[in-house]
Amino acid sequence: MLLEVLGGLALLGGILATSVKIVTEYDRLVVFRFGRVIGVKGPGPTFLIPGIDNYKKVDLRIVTMTIPMQEVITRDNVSAKTAAVCFFQVVDPYKVITKIEDPYSAISQIAQTTLRNIIGQHELDELLSERDQINGRLQAMIDRQTEGWGIKVNAVEIKDVEIPESMQRAMARQAEAERERRAKVVAAEGEHQAAEKLALAADVISASPGAMQLRQLQSMVDIASERTSTLIFPVPVELLSFARSAGEERVGKALAQMISQVNEHNESNANNPIKIDTSTAAKVDQGAKISVKKSELA
Repeated sequence: MLLEVLGGLALLGGILATSVKIVTEYDRLVVFRFGRVIGVKGPGPTFLIPGIDNYKKVDLRIVTMTIPMQEVITRDNVSAKTAAVCFFQVVDPYKVITKIEDPYSAISQIAQTTLRNIIGQHELDELLSERDQINGRLQAMIDRQTEGWGIKVNAVEIKDVEIPESMQRAMARQAEAERERRAKVVAAEGEHQAAEKLALAADVISASPGAMQLRQLQSMVDIASERTSTLIFPVPVELLSFARSAGEERVGKALAQMISQVNEHNESNANNPIKIDTSTAAKVDQGAKISVKKSELA
């Protein structure tokens, strides 16, 4: 009798052990009874009728799936290779079990096809510079197709783009030309601004008579501070004009004084006069020498 009781207890314990399942927080059990789904169980302990109930376990954690390298042709007919990564998770265990046989393989195929289609609608420059927008379109299109399977696509990221070496060299030349163009534009803008400032400075200097001389002296001080053997002293054109006019005036006065002395001599010495050759008259033009020729006694 005791053995029968112990045997019954052991049998009952075995049944309980096989009928109670402990479901973790990130798992769900889709329970079938006589082939029909009776519900989704978990988390925590879950009771199943041995021999009658069957179940499928579904993981609710985010899955990271790598999209293999795909050869694509962009809209501007450039051949490229692109790889991406997809992040998704199950949000409806019932649909994942009852609506599709292999959800992971299906998502991988859809992701590869969508990647090729989306890349083919963009040019190479857009693929390199507008990657965030392309990632958003990929995520939206894949998520729209997997929504009926109870799967939510959280993000799709393009992680690698390979282009031919000839195209890389062409892009490098283009980038170099663009940098040279920007450098020339910046230099031209600097020259334009400097010219405007110089024009304003010229107006200020022209309003003050002594400003130019002070500026020249300052420039000489700056030059003298350097260890150079050459010192350039700028002379205003107005100063040269003034010197030329002053020289002509002095030569004219000297010539008039000489003629006056000759006339006085001739008046006092009528018998021995001095003659002046008018054919070699004084020539006053840009520092030309003036010669007065005394003639012999008459």
